Amino acid sequence: MSSGTRVSRRGNAAHRFYSVVVFVVLASLDNVAIGLVPPLYGSISGALGVSQRLLGLVTAVSFLVSAVAAVAWAYVGDRTDRKPLLMVGTLIWAAGTGGSALAQHYPTFLAAQLVAAIGLGAVGSVGFSVVTDLISPRRRGLVMSFWGLSQGVGTLAGTLTGGLLGATDWRRPFLVLTVVGLAATVAYLFTYDIRRGQSEPELAAALDAGGDYDYRISRADLPRILARRTNRWLVLQGLTAQAAFGSLVWLPVLFSQRAEAQGYSAATAVVVGSVFATLFQLGGVLSIVGGLAGDALQRRTPSGRALVAAVGILAAVPFYLVLFLVPIRIDVPDGGSAGAVIAAVLASVLTEPTVGLSLLTAVVALALTSANSPNWFALIADVNPPEHRGTVYSLGNLVNGVGRAAGNGLVGVAFGALRAAFPPPLNYAVGLAAFQLFFIPTGLMYWLAARTSPGDIESVHDLLHARADRL
Repeated sequence: MSSGTRVSRRGNAAHRFYSVVVFVVLASLDNVAIGLVPPLYGSISGALGVSQRLLGLVTAVSFLVSAVAAVAWAYVGDRTDRKPLLMVGTLIWAAGTGGSALAQHYPTFLAAQLVAAIGLGAVGSVGFSVVTDLISPRRRGLVMSFWGLSQGVGTLAGTLTGGLLGATDWRRPFLVLTVVGLAATVAYLFTYDIRRGQSEPELAAALDAGGDYDYRISRADLPRILARRTNRWLVLQGLTAQAAFGSLVWLPVLFSQRAEAQGYSAATAVVVGSVFATLFQLGGVLSIVGGLAGDALQRRTPSGRALVAAVGILAAVPFYLVLFLVPIRIDVPDGGSAGAVIAAVLASVLTEPTVGLSLLTAVVALALTSANSPNWFALIADVNPPEHRGTVYSLGNLVNGVGRAAGNGLVGVAFGALRAAFPPPLNYAVGLAAFQLFFIPTGLMYWLAARTSPGDIESVHDLLHARADRL
């Protein structure tokens, strides 16, 4: 086969890069849509004449609907052509987002958000399957770190977009995001058709010779997916890992409570808590290092990715305990403008040793735990044949959602129970420290995955070799 034919079937480097960028950006847009509503609770509740509690219910139900819908989208995506499915899913969430902007009553707003949630379910699950077919196993950890990082950036961007664009008109950010969603659908048209299994070295020669990998998931495969031992550990670790991660949404409250305990007003304390929490999330950017480390060690041993995740998760626990239990001294202008408070917090990183130590501890802790995400994504691809990956990812994501919701809710109950023995802010510090202990069973499950993954990876390699001979 000529090299020109090979390029047309597999895509040249520029086209592949463009396609990866489109899917990574779309993963961030998914989370922009998720993060858009919470900052606007006050404005939307006033406009629709409902309590903010009911709007919180919209967010909670939307998370659940999106996670459940993702399983269905992924299963269909593992059976059919994925590009049209992604375009349809994007159009559905864009329609739901646009409908949210036009809603005049709460039931209409709820219905529109649920429509958007159904469409959003396609983006992560089907998009994950596509991206794994674009990237060779040697680089999966690195690219998956960008995939995971884009989701975190998207959530932050959604919060900022809602707060900034929606300050005077809460409908505006929904309309802007609708336009962006439509533009993303157009961008899909120019991605090349990613062939299932095209990144697998075992299939490369057969596909280049004109073969087609036409294997698709069926209901008979589901027991085999669950019987694969590494899959069980990768899915189950989400319950404990996300219980710990879910508790971290209370970071702003901990630091605002510390500020109030030092005599600052409630308004200043809220700004202090938000700035500290934002600074302390910077370590998540180092997930790229975790992805690179996973790629490097995986080339040496088939247990590599799981070992990197296990060590990162377990090594982070002491740093979290120091972060939450060691007090810090806060020195900001009480009653000053938000800009003045932010500037004082940033300056204190260099001038106040306890703040600098806390920031360093937080960055190290988050950098270590962020090794989880890219290696989790890459391991799912490594231990499953191409037609199973979207479904396994969506199952794991569903369990992750349950764990995160549990962590977010139960830690609030723990704060209340601890208040009798530990006055604020100590009850928040002790509660958050205790919830980070959920990372211990998470690390142990990754250690178990390190023991099972070599056999499962070898099984997938043998399967693909056998199938390549029949293409």
